[in-house]
Amino acid sequence: MDYKSSGVDIEAGYQSVELMKKYVKETMRPEVLGGLGGFSGAFSLSKIKEMEDPVLLSGTDGCGTKVKLAFLLDKHDTIGIDAVAMCVNDVACAGGEPLFFLDYIACGKNYPEKIATIVKGVAEGCKQSECALIGGETAEHPGLMPEDEYDLAGFSVGVVDRKDLITGENIKEGDVLIGIASSGVHSNGFSLVRKVFEMTKESLNTYYEELGKTLGEALIEPTRIYVKALKKVKEAGVKIKGCSHITGGGFYENIPRMLPDNIVAVVKKDSYEVPAIFKMLKKTGNIAEEMMYNTFNMGVGMVVCVDKADVEATMEAIRSAGDTCFVLGETKNGTKGVELC
Repeated sequence: MDYKSSGVDIEAGYQSVELMKKYVKETMRPEVLGGLGGFSGAFSLSKIKEMEDPVLLSGTDGCGTKVKLAFLLDKHDTIGIDAVAMCVNDVACAGGEPLFFLDYIACGKNYPEKIATIVKGVAEGCKQSECALIGGETAEHPGLMPEDEYDLAGFSVGVVDRKDLITGENIKEGDVLIGIASSGVHSNGFSLVRKVFEMTKESLNTYYEELGKTLGEALIEPTRIYVKALKKVKEAGVKIKGCSHITGGGFYENIPRMLPDNIVAVVKKDSYEVPAIFKMLKKTGNIAEEMMYNTFNMGVGMVVCVDKADVEATMEAIRSAGDTCFVLGETKNGTKGVELC
């Protein structure tokens, strides 16, 4: 009797690490100390000394049941982008710069090539956010998970000078809400998505004219990373008053998280075109509009609140990062919450 016969293949673990090294190397920053394989990831904080009052930020998340879609499509090279995005977008939401990321993959059986492909996606997400992948863990769970399944999660640590921290405390009536477009459903609401659409290869590989792609391609589209867009706004000299990452809970749960108690966010639904995938979800699942906005991002992955005088500079900066944006609404006095009109 040995460990391998019990379901844990240590050699496969070694092979996974070797295969992923080339992807991890592409994410390195000058502050990273040492290489992959140590007991902990080391990151120098020497540059933080230049800040007046550095504040560490952190974010942790997973991809939810979107991983089930990856299993069905047998596509594992983008789910890692989702894992990174869910964490670094939260860090950026507070005005921070993501510094490094660590991932955790739990699997029923370690297939080295598959694990390396997952990590390739993680590395791509890190490159998009200029965040170093300094470590991680792959754990085999025989008997707990099916051999062909896995779960993926991670966390990111970032930093911001306290004077640049985005808190929402100075939001006032008449400020403007700017929405930054999402790339699709992102990584939230997939338990409902999987109830609405038939989760078979035939269904997922069906092409839809209104989507311009197959259903599977539309759903697996990785979460948009907004780190560069928010950095561009900061570099443009604009002070972002509030910022909300639209994840689970949609508009109704996430937008109020950036608001003071005396401010209402007024969102104009016709200020942008809701992507076709959400219209299809609503129609196919017979989902009430309020539930759609309380579950999905509805085409808006990030909302920033700025002074009216800063709108044009903000939008120009966001577009220079390659993102699409639009004036989503405004703020008014009232009891904290969201009004859709």
